[in-house]
Amino acid sequence: MRVLGIETSCDETATAIYDSTSGLLAHVLHTQAALHAPHGGVVPELASRDHIRKLLPLIRQVLSEADTAPTAIDGIAYTAGPGLVGALLVGATLAQSLALAWDRPCVGVHHMEGHLLAPWLESPAPNFPVLALLVSGGHTLLVAVEGIGRYQLLGESIDDAAGEAFDKVAKLLGLPYPGGPALAALAESGTPDRFRFPRPMLDRPGLDFSFSGLKTAVLYAARDTNNNLNESLRADLARGFEEAAVEVLSEKCRRALRQTGLRQLVVAGGVGANRRLRAALQTMAAPLGAEVFYPRPLFCTDNGAMIALAGCHRLRAGEHGPAPVRTRWPIDSLHPPGAQTG
Repeated sequence: MRVLGIETSCDETATAIYDSTSGLLAHVLHTQAALHAPHGGVVPELASRDHIRKLLPLIRQVLSEADTAPTAIDGIAYTAGPGLVGALLVGATLAQSLALAWDRPCVGVHHMEGHLLAPWLESPAPNFPVLALLVSGGHTLLVAVEGIGRYQLLGESIDDAAGEAFDKVAKLLGLPYPGGPALAALAESGTPDRFRFPRPMLDRPGLDFSFSGLKTAVLYAARDTNNNLNESLRADLARGFEEAAVEVLSEKCRRALRQTGLRQLVVAGGVGANRRLRAALQTMAAPLGAEVFYPRPLFCTDNGAMIALAGCHRLRAGEHGPAPVRTRWPIDSLHPPGAQTG
């Protein structure tokens, strides 16, 4: 089965074509970072309008790069949520219109299920069951995964997601949007342990996360410098924040692996590209005899390939029909492919 994937949940316009036999044939992504940079964050109306401008040309481009005619497409998958409602509607409307025009089935895909399955775009790929750490700008989740659509939520952030905290700390340090990658780059030159920030919720049982207090601790530390934030001091603050966030994520994964007995950890979402996090998770997993799997950094952020892959599994199982877009959509409410059809 050959599937066209469409991703428009936030500020990335992305398309891809995935073939169940040949794998990923092509993927194209347009980022809106420059559009939103003057505002210091995503402006939903601007995001929706840019999706409208860019999506159809990107679909033409990905069809060309995959050397695939519309008649060779067997199905269409689009992100139905969670995300920004206007942005989601752009992708959903065009996907359903193409499905009618081409007489092909389409299916709405859960954005975080797409992220979860992104490591299966790589080789070697993990095998179910796995533990999944989904860590992005909008979500921080620990999920026990028995198979596609068989998810048990073990823990989540009770306030800011990890990626959101990275972006907010970057903003208070005066770094450009998007802040997370800029903060990680700055932290590379920071002095280890000059700032020892709290590790939220490591002093209590459970697998939930909290990053709001950590963000506030950085804010207070910056104020204590009388706002004399030279480059060296900003780097030290960034390093201290990143070390704290990474330790929390790593320790919660350790606890989850021990609790579940699982020995494969998949990590996806934008923060999954963070090099310090990847190194910490590898160090954590080795004594437990666990393996860690990631998608390539390009597929950690929002992309069409993960949506095409997730959609392919569901379309092959007979699922089809337009799904309503949803700004909120718990991942553990999903069902295995084919459990519900039409």
